[in-house]
Amino acid sequence: MATGPLTVERLAGGAGKGILCLQGPLTIENVTLFQSALRREEHADTIILDLSEVPYIDSSGLGSLVSAYISHHKAGRRVALSGVNERVFKLFRIMKVDSLFPIFPTLDDAVAAFSNPATA
Repeated sequence: MATGPLTVERLAGGAGKGILCLQGPLTIENVTLFQSALRREEHADTIILDLSEVPYIDSSGLGSLVSAYISHHKAGRRVALSGVNERVFKLFRIMKVDSLFPIFPTLDDAVAAFSNPATA
């Protein structure tokens, strides 16, 4: 399968939140770009990854998401996902990692969930 470029846009997330919007497939060819963007958000208590413009993820991309979850979880921080399409979610289910991440239908839903301390 041909792969396109990945772009990662950082949005202002407010206190303790980092928001990264990914556009394009998350694959072995561009996973280092994603990992670099994540490293720039190391200070955030919660990182929200908006995947609404990610058509597919390969095993390297999935591995980088799981690695991000593990490293953040060990440090007492969270990684949440938004906008996961059916194709990507099916991969998460098959690989049994769907329960690792809080997954929200939209970026607005994810931001709202972590803006209210009672629900976060």
